[in-house]
Amino acid sequence: MTLVLRYAARSDRGLVRTNNEDSVYAGARLLALADGMGGHAAGEIASQLVISTLAHLDDDEPGGNLLGKLEEATYAGNRIIGEQVEEEPALEGMGTTLTAILFGGSKLGLVHVGASRAYLMRDGTLTQITRDDTYVQSLVDAGKISAEDAHNHPQRSLIMRALTGNDVELTLTVREVRVGDRYLLCSDGLSDVVSAETIASTLSEGDHDKAADRLIELALRSGGPDNVTVIVADVLDIDFGQSRPILAGAVSGKVEDTPLPNTSAGRAAAMRPPRVEPSRPVSTASTASDASARRPRRHWTLIAIAVILVLLVGSALVARTVIRSNYYVGESDGQIAILRGLTGSFLGVPLQSADSIGCVGADGSVTTVDVGTTSDEAGCTILAVQDLVPSAREQVRLGLPVGSLNEAEDQLVQLLTNELLPVCEPLPPEASDEEPEEASTPALRQLQIPGSTCRTGPS
Repeated sequence: MTLVLRYAARSDRGLVRTNNEDSVYAGARLLALADGMGGHAAGEIASQLVISTLAHLDDDEPGGNLLGKLEEATYAGNRIIGEQVEEEPALEGMGTTLTAILFGGSKLGLVHVGASRAYLMRDGTLTQITRDDTYVQSLVDAGKISAEDAHNHPQRSLIMRALTGNDVELTLTVREVRVGDRYLLCSDGLSDVVSAETIASTLSEGDHDKAADRLIELALRSGGPDNVTVIVADVLDIDFGQSRPILAGAVSGKVEDTPLPNTSAGRAAAMRPPRVEPSRPVSTASTASDASARRPRRHWTLIAIAVILVLLVGSALVARTVIRSNYYVGESDGQIAILRGLTGSFLGVPLQSADSIGCVGADGSVTTVDVGTTSDEAGCTILAVQDLVPSAREQVRLGLPVGSLNEAEDQLVQLLTNELLPVCEPLPPEASDEEPEEASTPALRQLQIPGSTCRTGPS
């Protein structure tokens, strides 16, 4: 019996993010998915470095040392991240999750760190075969909250372990492989918004390509607040499996969309002057016909100037209309706002103005209020960009993609629903020498860093 893999990999930046920090590799022997973090561009770099370091495992027969090869390659990728940060201190804080399978026929090796996931569909039953390295999962394991509560916990995005260049403990396991097994590797852009039941029903139907497409579609239909990446792989008993690897996400180097007008690349392309063709040489010889033609030429010159002026005025009006009809989520005086216009400026004049600012009620509902309104006046909490998770702050400062006012309001709701830091919990008083501190208190003090892992103020 010869067991081989048939696989599909898909990655999408989602409906809120402006870049894709996920990287994925799917090949005949290696399936690997990394979800980068650490702000604009830095997360992309971290995930690319790790996937690129593991890619060579797909070249040769892994033999019996599946875990040894995975462990060595993963730690090598972690070291490279650390070296990159040393060379470019601006990348400090970047990191990535990693979930990877090295296929060895009747067995496979699995390495895992972070909050991406691996699932196994066997005999119609879906099983999660990785454990989330998150603060919320540690609460579930300790019996302090239920798995259902974890899905809506305010600190569900707090990752305890990741590849950041620092020392990290990996989870390494060997699993038996059977014909008919279907494996799913996914970023939390899928598992956070699509239920396990829906994932199971999707994986139970159709081939691996259709299942991968459908999972991406489901994540986007659920709001697509994060990058979403999946690998679906089937174990088959056939002579030949797939051999050509699939690269997707940040590591593929492909641009998913053309530059938007409000990006620096888009503005540069839009303002680039047209190519000027060299004029043909004109004879300088004077003739009687030249003299007689001067007056008509002057006449047509005046007409041409008038036409150009009309076109310029018309173009200015059209440009103003286009600019004023665009809305986007961005930063205004440190607050999260809906702005009207385009990012940037022209000749020192801003191309945007704040239309409204985001506000969150005590029940978690999101609304907008007029610029200049205080939280007391609005009856809800007006949030600063600093109240967002670090990666979302950078996106807001750059400005999310432009669109209609309704689209910008939808983006704001997604942002303030999914990308806010949890509210810092009140810490218990310092324990006296006679009264030992509870075991959970030091961990809570260490985890709660206002502006980094939590935010101050009402929820």
